[in-house]
Amino acid sequence: MNNLNVIYEDNHIIVVEKPYNVPVQEDSSSNIDMITIIKEYLKKKYDKKGNVYLGLVHRLDRPVSGLMVFAKTSKAASRLSDSIRKNDFHKEYLAVVHGKVKNEDRLVDYISKNEKTFSSYIDNKNGKESILEYKLLYYDNKEDVSLIKVNLITGRHHQIRLQMSNINHPLYGDQRYGFQDKKQIMLFAYKIRFNHPVKKEKIEFRLLPKWEIIENYKNKENL
Repeated sequence: MNNLNVIYEDNHIIVVEKPYNVPVQEDSSSNIDMITIIKEYLKKKYDKKGNVYLGLVHRLDRPVSGLMVFAKTSKAASRLSDSIRKNDFHKEYLAVVHGKVKNEDRLVDYISKNEKTFSSYIDNKNGKESILEYKLLYYDNKEDVSLIKVNLITGRHHQIRLQMSNINHPLYGDQRYGFQDKKQIMLFAYKIRFNHPVKKEKIEFRLLPKWEIIENYKNKENL
């Protein structure tokens, strides 16, 4: 993949768009991953010889697309990871779910992960507290789907996908927690905000997915 969409880059970090179905790091498949793609980009751009440092500080599920930040130095990686641990790294998502949801809601569940199946499940006894807030942006009556904005308070494995499915509004195209309809999952990390690891100033990036339902939404400029 040569068409890396670089949103921002300086000496310390690089912000890119992760495409759908590209793993963040090398997995059991033979598919190229984001770390390899970005390292090759940096190696070519700066004519670097040998290995290129790139720090992974957060993740997106393989089927999911959207904004990610990677660290170009170990110092930046450490400070960004620390921001995430302190819940000072803000992420918002856009999603399309089946049915018409409430105008807004706050979901609190307890989630555990099954390491064998790489799935998560509601576990009120032993699970970790998992919180998200969502807001209805647009309902498509013809398709019976809702465009929602999701503010992820905690970052559990498959959290948005599982929690929306748990209230009977699974994500469109979610093969694991929704319907086996062979569609592309419609979940996109469209906004990230965090303290720059060196400049110490708050920075924010926003990118909207190229979805038809987004085009039908009249208030895109307010996202």
